[in-house]
Amino acid sequence: MDCWIPLHQRRRGHIMNDKVIVVDCDGVLLNWEYAFDCWMNELGLYKLPGTESEYHIGSRYGITTDKGRALVKEFNQSAAIGFLPALRDATYYVKLLHEKHGYVFDVVTSLSKSKYAAKLRERNLAKIFGKSVFRNIKCLPTGANKDGYLKKHYEDTNYFWVEDKLENANDGLAVGMRPLLMEHAFNMNENVVYPIVKDWESIYDIVTSPIRDVYMPLVELAIKRHGEAA
Repeated sequence: MDCWIPLHQRRRGHIMNDKVIVVDCDGVLLNWEYAFDCWMNELGLYKLPGTESEYHIGSRYGITTDKGRALVKEFNQSAAIGFLPALRDATYYVKLLHEKHGYVFDVVTSLSKSKYAAKLRERNLAKIFGKSVFRNIKCLPTGANKDGYLKKHYEDTNYFWVEDKLENANDGLAVGMRPLLMEHAFNMNENVVYPIVKDWESIYDIVTSPIRDVYMPLVELAIKRHGEAA
């Protein structure tokens, strides 16, 4: 599921679809963290107390960084990756954006280059949200940066870009997208110049606001708060 309109045609404006929302998957659409924790528990590995705000798996479970990366890669290529639950209220509001407002979604996920894992991801998303919701699902290598891919396919599109990893959200901002950072314990205190959203209801309100551009006032407010905190 990786068919692309040539970038030069999209930029001319006569083919570009304004109703596209670009999203990460894990921690945005699907509750990867919950499923991974269940899987780790089956291996006899448990989160350390007080590590909720840690992003890195090694720190959360008291293992080495290399071991943490290896386990993430193993999980992402296992059968379990095809059965992740939706994150929070994602199912209702993603479907509402699609069915009522005509939005389609592009998924950019650093899941795995495994074709097996990619197929499981596609089926998982289709089962929860429906096949017609997604225009494209792109699986990058496990943990890969997204800057190059975002620049190649989304530069100056002004598309909303929903992420939970700060670096990836910033990469989208740098190429002319509009980031929305999905709040988790590990990113909720970040100082960013774009909105941090608690759930998909918040995203829905921003995207469908009757104000012509509700996003920029939110960015200006974030910049003001950032300056006051400095």
